[in-house]
Amino acid sequence: MEIKKIRTFYAEADWRRYHFVRAEMSNGVIGWSEYDEGWNAVGVSTAIHNLKRGIIGENAIDHEGIFAQLCAMSRQSLSGVLPRAIGAIENAVLDATAKHFEIPCYQLLGGKVRDRIRVYWSHCGTWRISHPDTYQKKALRNLRDVRELGAEVKNSGFTALKTNIYRHTKDGFVNYGPGFNRRADPGRVPPREVLDGLHEYLEAFRRGTGPDIDILLDLNYNARTEGYLNIIRAIADLDMYWIEIDTPFPQALAKIRSSSPFTISGCESLTGAVEYLPYLQHEALDVAIIDVPWIGAWQAVKVAAIADAFQVTVAPHNYYGHLATMQSGHFSAVVPNLKIMETDIDRVKEDETIFSEAPNFVDGYLVLSDAPGWGCEPNQNTLVETTIN
Repeated sequence: MEIKKIRTFYAEADWRRYHFVRAEMSNGVIGWSEYDEGWNAVGVSTAIHNLKRGIIGENAIDHEGIFAQLCAMSRQSLSGVLPRAIGAIENAVLDATAKHFEIPCYQLLGGKVRDRIRVYWSHCGTWRISHPDTYQKKALRNLRDVRELGAEVKNSGFTALKTNIYRHTKDGFVNYGPGFNRRADPGRVPPREVLDGLHEYLEAFRRGTGPDIDILLDLNYNARTEGYLNIIRAIADLDMYWIEIDTPFPQALAKIRSSSPFTISGCESLTGAVEYLPYLQHEALDVAIIDVPWIGAWQAVKVAAIADAFQVTVAPHNYYGHLATMQSGHFSAVVPNLKIMETDIDRVKEDETIFSEAPNFVDGYLVLSDAPGWGCEPNQNTLVETTIN
Protein backbone atom coordinates (compact mmCIF):
# COMPACT_ATOMS: atom_id res chain seq x y z
CA MET A 1 0.00 0.00 0.00
CA GLU A 2 2.18 2.79 -1.33
CA ILE A 3 1.59 6.45 -0.61
CA LYS A 4 0.55 7.96 -3.92
CA LYS A 5 -0.33 11.55 -3.07
CA ILE A 6 -0.50 13.94 -0.10
CA ARG A 7 -2.87 16.91 -0.33
CA THR A 8 -4.03 19.54 2.15
CA PHE A 9 -7.40 21.22 2.50
CA TYR A 10 -9.20 23.67 4.76
CA ALA A 11 -12.79 24.50 5.65
CA GLU A 12 -14.18 27.81 6.83
CA ALA A 13 -16.53 27.47 9.77
CA ASP A 14 -17.80 30.76 11.17
CA TRP A 15 -14.90 32.12 13.28
CA ARG A 16 -13.00 28.84 12.96
CA ARG A 17 -10.93 27.34 10.17
CA TYR A 18 -10.17 23.63 10.06
CA HIS A 19 -7.20 22.08 8.22
CA PHE A 20 -6.88 18.56 6.84
CA VAL A 21 -4.37 16.19 5.23
CA ARG A 22 -5.64 13.72 2.65
CA ALA A 23 -3.27 10.78 2.05
CA GLU A 24 -4.11 8.80 -1.10
CA MET A 25 -2.84 5.21 -1.36
CA SER A 26 -2.04 3.13 -4.44
CA ASN A 27 -4.87 0.70 -3.58
CA GLY A 28 -7.48 3.48 -3.39
CA VAL A 29 -7.57 3.81 0.41
CA ILE A 30 -7.82 7.41 1.63
CA GLY A 31 -6.42 8.47 4.99
CA TRP A 32 -7.37 11.72 6.70
CA SER A 33 -6.05 13.80 9.55
CA GLU A 34 -6.92 17.16 11.03
CA TYR A 35 -4.11 19.56 11.87
CA ASP A 36 -3.71 23.08 13.19
CA GLU A 37 -2.33 26.27 11.70
CA GLY A 38 -3.08 28.35 14.78
CA TRP A 39 -5.27 31.43 14.57
CA ASN A 40 -3.38 32.57 11.46
CA ALA A 41 -1.42 30.60 8.88
CA VAL A 42 2.03 29.96 10.32
CA GLY A 43 3.48 27.55 7.81
CA VAL A 44 2.35 24.03 8.74
CA SER A 45 0.69 23.54 5.34
CA THR A 46 3.82 24.71 3.56
CA ALA A 47 5.94 22.33 5.64
CA ILE A 48 3.61 19.42 4.80
CA HIS A 49 3.98 20.14 1.09
CA ASN A 50 7.77 20.40 1.35
CA LEU A 51 8.06 17.16 3.34
CA LYS A 52 5.66 14.98 1.35
CA ARG A 53 8.14 14.45 -1.49
CA GLY A 54 10.24 12.32 0.85
CA ILE A 55 7.56 9.67 1.42
CA ILE A 56 5.72 9.37 -1.90
CA GLY A 57 6.04 5.73 -2.92
CA GLU A 58 6.71 4.49 0.62
CA ASN A 59 4.61 1.72 2.17
CA ALA A 60 2.10 3.39 4.49
CA ILE A 61 2.07 0.35 6.76
CA ASP A 62 5.69 1.11 7.70
CA HIS A 63 4.68 4.28 9.56
CA GLU A 64 7.64 4.19 11.96
CA GLY A 65 9.96 4.24 8.98
CA ILE A 66 7.97 7.09 7.46
CA PHE A 67 8.35 9.05 10.70
CA ALA A 68 12.10 8.39 10.70
CA GLN A 69 12.40 9.57 7.11
CA LEU A 70 10.46 12.77 7.80
CA CYS A 71 12.64 13.46 10.85
CA ALA A 72 15.77 12.91 8.78
CA MET A 73 14.56 15.49 6.28
CA SER A 74 14.06 17.99 9.14
CA ARG A 75 16.96 17.11 11.44
CA GLN A 76 18.58 20.53 11.76
CA SER A 77 15.34 22.32 12.61
CA LEU A 78 13.18 19.64 14.20
CA SER A 79 11.03 21.97 16.29
CA GLY A 80 8.11 24.34 15.86
CA VAL A 81 6.27 24.01 12.55
CA LEU A 82 8.09 20.94 11.22
CA PRO A 83 7.03 18.45 13.94
CA ARG A 84 3.45 19.64 13.49
CA ALA A 85 3.68 18.90 9.78
CA ILE A 86 5.15 15.47 10.47
CA GLY A 87 2.41 14.76 13.00
CA ALA A 88 -0.28 15.73 10.49
CA ILE A 89 1.16 13.40 7.86
CA GLU A 90 1.64 10.61 10.40
CA ASN A 91 -1.99 10.81 11.55
CA ALA A 92 -3.27 10.58 7.96
CA VAL A 93 -1.03 7.57 7.30
CA LEU A 94 -2.29 5.88 10.48
CA ASP A 95 -5.89 6.41 9.34
CA ALA A 96 -5.11 4.86 5.95
CA THR A 97 -3.31 1.90 7.51
CA ALA A 98 -6.16 1.20 9.91
CA LYS A 99 -8.70 1.42 7.09
CA HIS A 100 -6.56 -0.98 5.02
CA PHE A 101 -6.73 -3.56 7.80
CA GLU A 102 -10.36 -2.61 8.60
CA ILE A 103 -9.60 -1.86 12.24
CA PRO A 104 -9.94 1.28 14.41
CA CYS A 105 -6.78 3.31 14.93
CA TYR A 106 -6.70 2.51 18.64
CA GLN A 107 -5.82 -1.08 17.73
CA LEU A 108 -2.78 0.15 15.77
CA LEU A 109 -1.78 2.18 18.85
CA GLY A 110 -1.79 -0.84 21.14
CA GLY A 111 -5.44 -1.55 21.89
CA LYS A 112 -7.90 0.00 24.32
CA VAL A 113 -7.39 0.05 28.06
CA ARG A 114 -10.74 1.81 28.58
CA ASP A 115 -14.07 1.82 26.79
CA ARG A 116 -15.15 5.31 27.89
CA ILE A 117 -13.02 8.47 28.07
CA ARG A 118 -13.92 11.16 30.57
CA VAL A 119 -13.97 14.59 28.92
CA TYR A 120 -14.21 18.16 30.14
CA TRP A 121 -16.15 21.02 28.54
CA SER A 122 -13.32 23.27 27.38
CA HIS A 123 -13.49 27.04 26.79
CA CYS A 124 -16.62 26.99 28.89
CA GLY A 125 -17.80 30.58 28.87
CA THR A 126 -14.79 31.65 26.81
CA TRP A 127 -16.35 31.15 23.37
CA ARG A 128 -19.70 32.59 24.45
CA ILE A 129 -17.95 35.73 25.73
CA SER A 130 -15.51 36.18 22.84
CA HIS A 131 -17.97 35.26 20.04
CA PRO A 132 -21.35 36.62 21.18
CA ASP A 133 -22.69 36.92 17.63
CA THR A 134 -22.17 33.19 17.06
CA TYR A 135 -23.71 32.16 20.37
CA GLN A 136 -26.32 34.91 20.60
CA LYS A 137 -28.87 32.98 22.62
CA LYS A 138 -26.23 31.74 25.05
CA ALA A 139 -23.82 34.70 25.21
CA LEU A 140 -22.55 35.58 28.70
CA ARG A 141 -23.28 39.14 29.76
CA ASN A 142 -23.27 38.97 33.55
CA LEU A 143 -22.42 36.68 36.47
CA ARG A 144 -25.95 35.29 36.52
CA ASP A 145 -25.32 33.98 32.99
CA VAL A 146 -22.14 32.31 34.29
CA ARG A 147 -24.10 30.59 37.05
CA GLU A 148 -26.64 29.41 34.50
CA LEU A 149 -23.87 28.04 32.27
CA GLY A 150 -22.47 26.13 35.24
CA ALA A 151 -25.89 24.60 35.77
CA GLU A 152 -26.11 23.81 32.04
CA VAL A 153 -22.84 21.87 32.22
CA LYS A 154 -24.17 19.82 35.13
CA ASN A 155 -27.56 19.21 33.53
CA SER A 156 -25.91 18.16 30.25
CA GLY A 157 -24.20 15.27 32.02
CA PHE A 158 -20.65 16.62 31.95
CA THR A 159 -18.59 16.33 35.11
CA ALA A 160 -15.87 18.91 34.42
CA LEU A 161 -15.38 22.28 32.72
CA LYS A 162 -12.43 24.52 31.90
CA THR A 163 -12.43 28.28 31.53
CA ASN A 164 -9.98 31.17 31.19
CA ILE A 165 -9.12 34.44 32.96
CA TYR A 166 -12.18 36.69 32.96
CA ARG A 167 -13.69 39.35 35.19
CA HIS A 168 -16.99 41.15 35.01
CA THR A 169 -17.00 44.95 34.66
CA LYS A 170 -19.60 47.61 33.91
CA ASP A 171 -18.74 47.08 30.24
CA GLY A 172 -19.24 43.32 30.40
CA PHE A 173 -16.66 40.56 30.65
CA VAL A 174 -12.99 41.41 30.14
CA ASN A 175 -10.34 38.82 29.36
CA TYR A 176 -6.84 39.04 30.80
CA GLY A 177 -4.63 37.67 28.03
CA PRO A 178 -1.35 39.58 27.73
CA GLY A 179 0.46 36.45 26.60
CA PHE A 180 -1.35 36.74 23.27
CA ASN A 181 -2.02 40.49 23.02
CA ARG A 182 0.83 42.92 22.48
CA ARG A 183 -1.39 45.84 23.53
CA ALA A 184 -2.03 44.33 26.94
CA ASP A 185 0.24 44.27 30.00
CA PRO A 186 3.71 43.25 28.69
CA GLY A 187 4.84 42.65 32.26
CA ARG A 188 2.27 39.87 32.60
CA VAL A 189 1.73 40.47 36.32
CA PRO A 190 -2.06 40.53 36.86
CA PRO A 191 -3.23 43.52 38.94
CA ARG A 192 -5.58 43.34 41.91
CA GLU A 193 -8.74 43.91 39.87
CA VAL A 194 -7.90 40.93 37.66
CA LEU A 195 -7.29 38.68 40.67
CA ASP A 196 -10.47 39.76 42.47
CA GLY A 197 -12.54 39.57 39.29
CA LEU A 198 -11.27 36.09 38.45
CA HIS A 199 -12.19 34.87 41.93
CA GLU A 200 -15.71 36.28 41.51
CA TYR A 201 -16.04 34.70 38.05
CA LEU A 202 -14.97 31.24 39.28
CA GLU A 203 -17.27 31.50 42.28
CA ALA A 204 -20.19 32.14 39.93
CA PHE A 205 -19.37 28.95 38.03
CA ARG A 206 -19.21 27.02 41.31
CA ARG A 207 -22.58 28.32 42.44
CA GLY A 208 -24.04 27.13 39.16
CA THR A 209 -22.41 23.71 39.02
CA GLY A 210 -22.79 22.79 42.66
CA PRO A 211 -20.06 20.89 44.52
CA ASP A 212 -19.75 17.83 42.28
CA ILE A 213 -18.42 19.32 39.01
CA ASP A 214 -14.66 19.73 38.56
CA ILE A 215 -13.52 23.21 37.49
CA LEU A 216 -10.26 23.69 35.58
CA LEU A 217 -8.54 27.02 34.94
CA ASP A 218 -6.27 27.65 31.95
CA LEU A 219 -3.74 30.45 32.52
CA ASN A 220 -1.90 29.86 29.22
CA TYR A 221 1.16 32.12 28.75
CA ASN A 222 -0.51 35.04 30.48
CA ALA A 223 1.90 35.55 33.38
CA ARG A 224 5.45 35.11 34.54
CA THR A 225 6.28 33.08 37.63
CA GLU A 226 5.30 35.89 40.03
CA GLY A 227 1.99 36.42 38.27
CA TYR A 228 1.10 32.72 38.27
CA LEU A 229 1.84 32.50 42.00
CA ASN A 230 -0.29 35.59 42.66
CA ILE A 231 -3.22 34.05 40.81
CA ILE A 232 -2.91 30.79 42.72
CA ARG A 233 -2.82 32.64 46.05
CA ALA A 234 -5.86 34.72 45.06
CA ILE A 235 -8.02 31.64 44.39
CA ALA A 236 -6.48 29.29 46.97
CA ASP A 237 -9.79 28.97 48.85
CA LEU A 238 -11.61 27.64 45.78
CA ASP A 239 -11.96 23.99 44.81
CA MET A 240 -10.02 23.66 41.55
CA TYR A 241 -9.35 20.44 39.64
CA TRP A 242 -6.21 21.82 38.03
CA ILE A 243 -4.39 24.99 37.06
CA GLU A 244 -2.95 24.91 33.54
CA ILE A 245 0.24 26.88 32.94
CA ASP A 246 2.53 27.37 29.95
CA THR A 247 6.09 28.49 30.57
CA PRO A 248 9.32 27.80 28.64
CA PHE A 249 11.31 27.36 31.87
CA PRO A 250 10.85 23.96 33.61
CA GLN A 251 12.43 25.10 36.88
CA ALA A 252 9.94 27.97 37.13
CA LEU A 253 7.03 25.59 36.71
CA ALA A 254 8.55 23.29 39.32
CA LYS A 255 8.68 26.21 41.75
CA ILE A 256 5.05 27.04 41.05
CA ARG A 257 4.02 23.42 41.52
CA SER A 258 5.84 23.21 44.87
CA SER A 259 3.88 26.27 46.09
CA SER A 260 0.48 25.31 44.70
CA PRO A 261 -2.36 23.62 46.57
CA PHE A 262 -3.73 22.62 43.16
CA THR A 263 -2.76 20.07 40.54
CA ILE A 264 -0.50 21.69 37.91
CA SER A 265 -0.79 20.80 34.22
CA GLY A 266 1.04 22.17 31.21
CA CYS A 267 3.26 21.67 28.14
CA GLU A 268 0.52 21.66 25.50
CA SER A 269 2.79 23.57 23.09
CA LEU A 270 5.64 21.04 23.12
CA THR A 271 6.22 18.96 20.00
CA GLY A 272 8.33 15.96 21.00
CA ALA A 273 9.69 13.71 23.71
CA VAL A 274 12.95 15.63 24.00
CA GLU A 275 11.07 18.82 24.89
CA TYR A 276 9.00 17.10 27.59
CA LEU A 277 11.97 15.46 29.29
CA PRO A 278 13.28 18.46 31.32
CA TYR A 279 9.79 19.17 32.69
CA LEU A 280 9.55 15.58 33.86
CA GLN A 281 13.09 15.55 35.24
CA HIS A 282 12.46 18.73 37.26
CA GLU A 283 9.14 17.34 38.57
CA ALA A 284 7.40 20.41 37.20
CA LEU A 285 4.09 18.74 36.31
CA ASP A 286 1.31 16.64 37.70
CA VAL A 287 -0.29 16.34 34.26
CA ALA A 288 1.56 16.55 30.93
CA ILE A 289 -0.69 17.90 28.18
CA ILE A 290 -0.05 16.43 24.74
CA ASP A 291 -1.38 17.75 21.42
CA VAL A 292 -2.10 14.70 19.25
CA PRO A 293 -2.75 16.64 16.00
CA TRP A 294 0.54 18.51 16.51
CA ILE A 295 2.89 15.61 17.16
CA GLY A 296 1.02 12.59 15.80
CA ALA A 297 -0.80 9.88 17.73
CA TRP A 298 2.00 7.31 17.39
CA GLN A 299 4.56 9.71 18.88
CA ALA A 300 2.05 10.98 21.47
CA VAL A 301 1.75 7.45 22.85
CA LYS A 302 5.53 7.39 23.26
CA VAL A 303 5.49 10.70 25.17
CA ALA A 304 2.73 9.32 27.40
CA ALA A 305 4.85 6.24 28.13
CA ILE A 306 7.80 8.43 29.16
CA ALA A 307 5.51 10.49 31.39
CA ASP A 308 4.22 7.27 32.93
CA ALA A 309 7.77 6.29 33.86
CA PHE A 310 7.92 9.53 35.86
CA GLN A 311 4.51 8.76 37.45
CA VAL A 312 2.89 11.66 35.59
CA THR A 313 -0.56 11.50 34.04
CA VAL A 314 -1.40 12.92 30.60
CA ALA A 315 -4.27 14.79 28.97
CA PRO A 316 -4.80 15.69 25.28
CA HIS A 317 -4.84 19.29 24.13
CA ASN A 318 -7.89 19.35 21.87
CA TYR A 319 -9.90 22.41 20.91
CA TYR A 320 -10.25 21.67 17.20
CA GLY A 321 -12.83 19.97 14.97
CA HIS A 322 -14.51 16.59 15.29
CA LEU A 323 -11.78 14.67 13.45
CA ALA A 324 -9.12 15.98 15.85
CA THR A 325 -11.37 14.99 18.75
CA MET A 326 -11.45 11.44 17.40
CA GLN A 327 -7.66 11.43 16.96
CA SER A 328 -7.28 12.50 20.59
CA GLY A 329 -9.93 9.99 21.61
CA HIS A 330 -8.06 7.04 20.10
CA PHE A 331 -4.90 8.19 21.90
CA SER A 332 -6.85 8.52 25.15
CA ALA A 333 -8.28 5.04 24.79
CA VAL A 334 -4.88 3.36 24.79
CA VAL A 335 -2.70 5.22 27.32
CA PRO A 336 -3.02 3.85 30.86
CA ASN A 337 -1.96 7.12 32.55
CA LEU A 338 -4.76 9.29 31.09
CA LYS A 339 -6.31 11.84 33.45
CA ILE A 340 -9.05 13.46 31.36
CA MET A 341 -9.59 14.65 27.78
CA GLU A 342 -10.30 18.15 26.50
CA THR A 343 -13.09 18.92 24.05
CA ASP A 344 -15.13 21.94 22.95
CA ILE A 345 -18.87 21.48 23.40
CA ASP A 346 -19.94 24.89 22.06
CA ARG A 347 -19.80 24.26 18.30
CA VAL A 348 -20.42 26.29 15.16
CA LYS A 349 -23.24 25.18 12.86
CA GLU A 350 -20.85 24.36 9.98
CA ASP A 351 -19.52 21.38 11.97
CA GLU A 352 -22.71 19.52 11.07
CA THR A 353 -21.80 19.50 7.37
CA ILE A 354 -17.98 19.51 7.41
CA PHE A 355 -17.56 16.25 9.35
CA SER A 356 -18.97 12.82 8.58
CA GLU A 357 -19.50 12.01 12.26
CA ALA A 358 -19.83 13.89 15.53
CA PRO A 359 -18.24 12.53 18.72
CA ASN A 360 -20.56 10.38 20.82
CA PHE A 361 -20.68 11.90 24.32
CA VAL A 362 -22.60 9.94 26.94
CA ASP A 363 -22.85 11.28 30.50
CA GLY A 364 -19.63 13.27 30.16
CA TYR A 365 -17.67 10.48 28.47
CA LEU A 366 -16.54 9.98 24.88
CA VAL A 367 -17.55 6.56 23.57
CA LEU A 368 -15.58 5.41 20.52
CA SER A 369 -17.03 3.21 17.82
CA ASP A 370 -15.16 0.30 16.23
CA ALA A 371 -15.29 1.92 12.77
CA PRO A 372 -12.06 1.60 10.75
CA GLY A 373 -9.53 4.40 11.07
CA TRP A 374 -10.40 7.40 13.20
CA GLY A 375 -14.12 6.84 12.67
CA CYS A 376 -14.55 10.35 11.27
CA GLU A 377 -13.43 12.27 8.20
CA PRO A 378 -14.24 15.58 6.52
CA ASN A 379 -16.81 15.75 3.76
CA GLN A 380 -14.78 16.47 0.63
CA ASN A 381 -17.41 18.75 -0.93
CA THR A 382 -17.10 21.21 1.96
CA LEU A 383 -13.32 21.63 1.58
CA VAL A 384 -11.03 24.00 -0.30
CA GLU A 385 -7.67 22.69 -1.43
CA THR A 386 -4.74 24.62 0.04
CA THR A 387 -2.71 26.66 -2.44
CA ILE A 388 1.01 26.78 -1.69
CA ASN A 389 2.94 29.41 -3.65
